[in-house]
Amino acid sequence: MASEPPARAELLDLAARSAERPHDLLYWAGEVRRGRFGRAVRLCCIVPGKLGACGEDCKWCAQSARSASGFTALHRASRDEILSAASAASACGAANIGIVNSGRRPSDQEADQVAQFAADIRAATGAAIGVCASLGELTDAQARRLARAGIVRYHHNLETSRRFFPQVVTTHDYQRRMETLASARGAGMSVCCGGLFGMGETWEDRVDLALALRDEVRPDVVPLNFLHPVAGTALQDAAPLEPMEILRIIAIFRLALPSADIKVAGGRQVNLRDLQSWVFLAGATSLMTGDYLTTQGRQPQDDLRMIADLGMEVVKEF
Repeated sequence: MASEPPARAELLDLAARSAERPHDLLYWAGEVRRGRFGRAVRLCCIVPGKLGACGEDCKWCAQSARSASGFTALHRASRDEILSAASAASACGAANIGIVNSGRRPSDQEADQVAQFAADIRAATGAAIGVCASLGELTDAQARRLARAGIVRYHHNLETSRRFFPQVVTTHDYQRRMETLASARGAGMSVCCGGLFGMGETWEDRVDLALALRDEVRPDVVPLNFLHPVAGTALQDAAPLEPMEILRIIAIFRLALPSADIKVAGGRQVNLRDLQSWVFLAGATSLMTGDYLTTQGRQPQDDLRMIADLGMEVVKEF
């Protein structure tokens, strides 16, 4: 509340104490959110530009060629598919539409295509919606190309702590993710970077991710995703997180990153069930609405009704 985010030991202590008294933690995280953001909520949507056939071995991902999930066939979106998704996102009040490509990194041709999609969206919507991209690792030149084309934000998650990362990904390393985020920021794009929870990480891993974001990455938007195990992936048998544990994670991230836009994204409707509206009590400020990449999401009209019922207001900018 005094703009002095808790230290690591304090965050771990809060996480431990809240196991027995979660509502106290949620209340204060909600107070921090209200003090910084009031009743405002932002929405975003994503659209797959390139889906499947990924050579990486991320254990949670149904798009990996190493997965037996059946989602590995390559699909490239057409210009009409991208424009249709952007139009629908704008109509529901979303502030941003993210174009997401599978794979470790884009070719120059793929980066150029996404840049052209961004220009097409701006022309079609009158710049009514911001365009983001999530294409994996970038070179400095590719980052500059995307920024010049009007990509306002680049998404690239750290996923978990540097310590736990090798347990869930072996085909690329944590440092390269850090370098891509630096390239995106250096090119003039804002940064969207968060993590995925429910992969077997500890509370120390969760807190260390929050601190890496706060002290090293300094993202504008922090998406929090919660594992929705997909058959055929390496984490298909992972035990789902309980709703109250998810809310505690959101609250700890709010306290660790008091000024960041905390976005609740993948897995919320499956894992939170009837407690989805509690994400704002826990400190969240944004939602990803609509479908995800390989799983269905919550429909925008349902999220808009929930937000209105809570007396909150959808905004394009805070």
